[in-house]
Amino acid sequence: MAISTRLFLPSDTQDWEAFVASANNGTLFHERKFLGYHPQERFSDHSLILEKKGKLKALFPAVEIQSDEGKSLVSHQGSSYGGIVVQQNLSIRESYDFVEAICDYAKEQKFNRIQMTLPPAIYQCTVSNYLDFALIKHGFTYKKRDVSSMLTMEASPEDNLARFASTHRTAVRKAMKQGVEIRESDDWSDFYGLLKENLNIRHNVQPTHSLDELLKLKDLYPERIKLFGAYWEGQLIAGVVNFSVNKDVVLAFYISHKEAFQHLRAVNLLFYEIISWCHSNSYRYLDFGIFTVNMEPNFGLGRFKENFGASGVFRDTFELNF
Repeated sequence: MAISTRLFLPSDTQDWEAFVASANNGTLFHERKFLGYHPQERFSDHSLILEKKGKLKALFPAVEIQSDEGKSLVSHQGSSYGGIVVQQNLSIRESYDFVEAICDYAKEQKFNRIQMTLPPAIYQCTVSNYLDFALIKHGFTYKKRDVSSMLTMEASPEDNLARFASTHRTAVRKAMKQGVEIRESDDWSDFYGLLKENLNIRHNVQPTHSLDELLKLKDLYPERIKLFGAYWEGQLIAGVVNFSVNKDVVLAFYISHKEAFQHLRAVNLLFYEIISWCHSNSYRYLDFGIFTVNMEPNFGLGRFKENFGASGVFRDTFELNF
């Protein structure tokens, strides 16, 4: 029996959440709880449920976008990652069937294109490129291939420290000697002030989230969204907001510091302590986030992350035009 495709309904929420929790590539960004924190008027939700014989087989969190170029079915824009959420025992046949079903649905609903952004391979319990292959075989092309910096947890925090560039190891020791203290923090307002200032100075942009939205997310995910702060003489001088995206991966979503205290090298010590925290909580990877914008690399940012021992993984966006 063929795969059937239908729109997500609020009554599907419990089944959706359970599927994401047990999926091979499910993340916090696929959960209805996360997608639902956005104001309803911000996105036109068009998420899909794929079924076979009435049994849920796959999910596609998506939105509908109207533009001068027509109507697009796009990975949910309220998330860093989207794509098709699948079970761990995904077969090549199922991959084909899921992609074909979404394409048929999009044609029937008069969409002009489909775009989807897949999570990097490290977000999978069992690494598989079946979906990528199926997308390409059905005519999808790469709209862009961003690169995200990924750090693998070694046998111990000390082993990770040994993979730091010598300059970064020296910076960690320097921050310790000068009395920089690292701790989990509730100083969200202070951190947000740092973040806005940094993003404005460096990139002339605003944070993705407002402070109210960040606090709402923290309330929704009190154990999965954490702010780690670096303090010197009682003052917050740097911070990192981490999202525990699934059981294996922590994403450093926001990183910021006070330029006036850069000589204390607080960010280096901050990440060493976050790496130690990842070890203590059995995570396998720390995702530093992308250092490319529309495939243009920021070499300085990439080098900074490489000096912690990070390497690059693709975050691919696929597109199909009808």
